[in-house]
Amino acid sequence: MFCLPLLLIVISSTSEVQSKNTCDVIPKDLYIQVGSNIDIWCDSLCVHGKVFWTLDNKVLPQSWSTPINSSHTAVSLRNFMRHKAALQCHSADTKEPLGGTTIKTYAKPTNVGCILHYKNDSWGGVPQLFTCSWKHQSHVSEQINYTVLVSSQLHRSQFEICSSQEKECTTKDVHLSGNITLVGNYTVTVRAKTNHWEVYSHPYEFQPYRILQISPPKLNLTALSGHILAEWTTSATSKKHHCQIKYNKVGDKEASEVLNKTLAARAKGRISFDKVESCTHYKVSVRCALDKAPWSEWRREETLLTQLHRSDVKLHLWRKVTEPDQSGARKVYAMWTEIPSTCQGTFIYSLNLTSTKHHGNATRPGRTLCGNSTCKIEVNEDAHRLKLKVHHNETLLAEDSVYVPAVGESLPEVANVQTWSLGGVIHISWDAPAQPASGYMIDWTHDGHQYYWKESSSTNTSLFGLLNKEPYNITVTPLFGDKTGLSTQALQICSTVAGPGNVSNINVEASQKSALVSWTMKPQEVCSGVAIHYVVFYGTEQGPQLNVTVDGTKQSIHLKELTPDTQYSTYVRAVALTGSSQSNVRHFNTKKFDLMIAIPLMVSAGVIIVILLFVGPCAALRCKKILKKQVPNPGLSSVALWPSASHQKGMLLFRPFSYPSESLCEPVYMEESQPFTTLDTQLDPTAVLKEHYIDPAVITQSNKRPHDLEDTSNQSPSTESAVLLSEGGSPLSPYRSQSSVESPSQSDDKECKCLLPISHQESSTPLSVYVTVELFEQYQSMLEK
Repeated sequence: MFCLPLLLIVISSTSEVQSKNTCDVIPKDLYIQVGSNIDIWCDSLCVHGKVFWTLDNKVLPQSWSTPINSSHTAVSLRNFMRHKAALQCHSADTKEPLGGTTIKTYAKPTNVGCILHYKNDSWGGVPQLFTCSWKHQSHVSEQINYTVLVSSQLHRSQFEICSSQEKECTTKDVHLSGNITLVGNYTVTVRAKTNHWEVYSHPYEFQPYRILQISPPKLNLTALSGHILAEWTTSATSKKHHCQIKYNKVGDKEASEVLNKTLAARAKGRISFDKVESCTHYKVSVRCALDKAPWSEWRREETLLTQLHRSDVKLHLWRKVTEPDQSGARKVYAMWTEIPSTCQGTFIYSLNLTSTKHHGNATRPGRTLCGNSTCKIEVNEDAHRLKLKVHHNETLLAEDSVYVPAVGESLPEVANVQTWSLGGVIHISWDAPAQPASGYMIDWTHDGHQYYWKESSSTNTSLFGLLNKEPYNITVTPLFGDKTGLSTQALQICSTVAGPGNVSNINVEASQKSALVSWTMKPQEVCSGVAIHYVVFYGTEQGPQLNVTVDGTKQSIHLKELTPDTQYSTYVRAVALTGSSQSNVRHFNTKKFDLMIAIPLMVSAGVIIVILLFVGPCAALRCKKILKKQVPNPGLSSVALWPSASHQKGMLLFRPFSYPSESLCEPVYMEESQPFTTLDTQLDPTAVLKEHYIDPAVITQSNKRPHDLEDTSNQSPSTESAVLLSEGGSPLSPYRSQSSVESPSQSDDKECKCLLPISHQESSTPLSVYVTVELFEQYQSMLEK
């Protein structure tokens, strides 16, 4: 702490600095002890007017500041507790800082304590080790050196006992140095020192026996019937001391039970643990301390197996009875709580069966040797009593019995059995029978082979330690003294119900703008929840995630309004009241074109084209025949040459036109589309004359009647020469010409000879004759006349 006169001296010694008109805060970079007071002043020669102070940028009260003269102001900080702080002086006019300093604090070591102890748990004599420890709150980064200083009534001055940079220091072989003995009182002080500060702890005074830590006791354990006997000895038997014994079962996570015992001088420790279980491993440990001295270390734990106590043997005999077969025989499964396998020795279980008929006649009892915990025997329809006995080394340890009702025996039973599960625990309740029951036996199983049972005195109970997600069959049977009532079985119930089965086999049938998503559920377990609905998630990699909910009775959904030729991902989540399950992600691509629409359109277009190809030309020809005047087919027509002028009127015999069947598809040959260009290469005259020809004899016998010419049909016709007639350089005509030749071929077809009157022209120039349908009809009418 700086006093005001001292400040005046310092100020007077800084006259040289004042002449330079500088401003600053004095002193700089302070280290002070936590909780101490400090005075700091501000040199304000560079400004005029008042100043104010800030600590870590917070303005200090004006009452903390004291003006010394016109150019110096002091601030007083009392009970300073901060670890580190920045103090600044500011001009009251400009608010600008004039100077500043940093204040750091340090603390004393506290809670100093020392013990005298022995090396390697050695016994007796003067202790060899002296250890001191302390606490120190330090917020500096520099290294701190600690020194333990000791003084006594014999040695007034302090001497160093040990040094350390940790908060603990041990001196070895202290008994050899003679600095510390078991006689007298001692004072210990801890010094903490750095390059900037040094501080001492408060003195710690002690008597050697008050800090003497004895070695752990020696322990001896003995297992007796029903309890454990622990005995121990210490190195300080000459003085009064206190001891603690702790024990617990091996593997038990609960805190150990601790027993306290005070021993007088030269007394040995001895204690018995009565609350122990038979055939169980226990861990035991002990520690002791002189009166008002620190506790010794715990003795290393020792393990012991307890012996079997007869009172601990509880068989809890019970049975399960099957329905009688055709012969009336029933199987009885007897079960009991076996003696733990950790118990040493041989144990023999025997089951005695006593049968009593309805008339009260007892049958001869039978004895069956059984295994450790179960036994199966066969009984008839009568009532029976099963008695179980267990022997150890031919000594009877315990026995128990149970009643087996006769078939059809009228016995009370419980009613309205209710079960429910919560958090893996099954709770059961039922209505008591009319006859008061002494208790109730509840048995349960999850597989029909391993049974569990418990007895309850009330009409409700809870079953713990059940397997997860397993169905249980539970039976409740009332007890009436040494007899039982009828058993009532509850509905099967699961200990816990899992989520729905796994969604698998996702199938996607994608089209252009839609997709059919279907899935299946793996076979559900008995204790699996039922899916109440499904949520189908789908979307593109860039687009948003969409979803649609499907009822739990369906396992497919048609996704619509999809983008063509795009990759999608989808997965299905099954949701039940007990949880949910999710399938793997399935990727699919929509089609660029929808084949389901394109194929019917293509088929329809093909059918239409085929119909048009086959029906179109025929329909067009038919329409043409109807709308236009009929003309003969040039391919089936004949062209004849009129005789020369020297011939008079005569008759020209024409073969009537042959019309094919009235078909809608008759071939038509147009002049513009004639397939031939020359007579020799494109037209066979013989083929033409084979169909149509004119008998030359008819031309020469012009005065004969047509009926006189009938015999000429049998004569050899003259050969016809067919040429294409041209008129005026016009294109080739498709009509065939007929002229007389020397040897015409006989026509194979049956022909009709027609007489046509012909007027002989004076000119010998051949004329083209076109025979039309009208002309032929006129000729027919002439014949009829």
